[in-house]
Amino acid sequence: MDPGHSRVPSPSQLPASFSKYHHPYFTSAEVQYLSEKQRGKLSATQEEKARQQACGFIEAVGSKIGFPRKTLATAQNLYHRFHLFFPRKDFNYHDVTLAALYVSTKMHDTLKKPREILMVSYAVRFPELAAKSKSVGGEVDMDPATAENDRQRLLAVERLILETICFNFTSKMPFSYVIKIGRKMKASKKLIKCAWRLTIDSHRTLVPIMYPPNTVALGCLYTASLLTTLEPPPSPLVETQLDSRVATILKEKGDWERTYMAEAEDLEEIAHVLIDLLIQAAQNPSANTSPRTPASPSPHPSPRNQHLSSTGTPQPPLIPYKADQLIRLKIMMRQNEHPLRPQQPLGSADPSELYNGNDIAMLGRNQGTVRFLFGPPGVVGQGV
Repeated sequence: MDPGHSRVPSPSQLPASFSKYHHPYFTSAEVQYLSEKQRGKLSATQEEKARQQACGFIEAVGSKIGFPRKTLATAQNLYHRFHLFFPRKDFNYHDVTLAALYVSTKMHDTLKKPREILMVSYAVRFPELAAKSKSVGGEVDMDPATAENDRQRLLAVERLILETICFNFTSKMPFSYVIKIGRKMKASKKLIKCAWRLTIDSHRTLVPIMYPPNTVALGCLYTASLLTTLEPPPSPLVETQLDSRVATILKEKGDWERTYMAEAEDLEEIAHVLIDLLIQAAQNPSANTSPRTPASPSPHPSPRNQHLSSTGTPQPPLIPYKADQLIRLKIMMRQNEHPLRPQQPLGSADPSELYNGNDIAMLGRNQGTVRFLFGPPGVVGQGV
């Protein structure tokens, strides 16, 4: 990469005004380029570990507060998007995750004050202090100066997150699509629940910022249908056949692609990402995974949600699949999948041309005037 592209322009070199476009989704080439750029000296494995740690922290804090699933999922998306633009080494993941959670509460009208989110995060980070707390809510007795410094950092990162989304508060979730498409395809309730949990887990990956929600939902249904082949069939034979039929339909190209506005190749890529996540969880049972039920977390867990501890932190459920089973499934998928399509970055043959210029240099700065637009170039002005 040309070293001249990596230097941040000085204030005198920045334009007096600049337009920043919102990109709702990124291509594989863009994600790979941007991830490598912001990863720094971390390996891909270390980056993935950091990503899962951050997503688990969002899950723990949000579950303890009682945020609905849409708030948690959007916060995880915001975290992923943030680190496509900002280096991981420059930010503590606690600051970024809590700021992402705060922005998400604004987007979904589940607003909490920064101090409330911080107090709950302290209880999650320092359970020994929460156990000694004498307050009714278990609020940790933190030094006021420390809490205020943390609040200021949260608000500073919040500004950067808002700029990375161009102040576009639109957020479309795939959860409703899972239920509607699953019913239309006559999938069993068991399969739809499995697909719902996979949809929750998909937000621990970059899938939701690469594909629209209808494609994510179809990918999770396809993956859930594939996973049914790894389980002994306790369900009625007819139900099992209907569930396996979902994968048979979605695997082949056909009229369903036009009906659901998705493509079989995308579903295969989503399935590989999700199965990789399950393999990682199977090899490391202590890793946080999705709740056992598709219900959103509640501040007062019912007896059927015993996987939530008294502190509200999700306990790792047992992974019903073995790593070697999942690896064999991936090999089988690779042998029979469609040829990969050539992935072109959005609007340019070189992703660095999109993100090495003044758009990144202007983020978080007060010099000049930035005009934030709610869509990508070529789309803004056409109803956007």
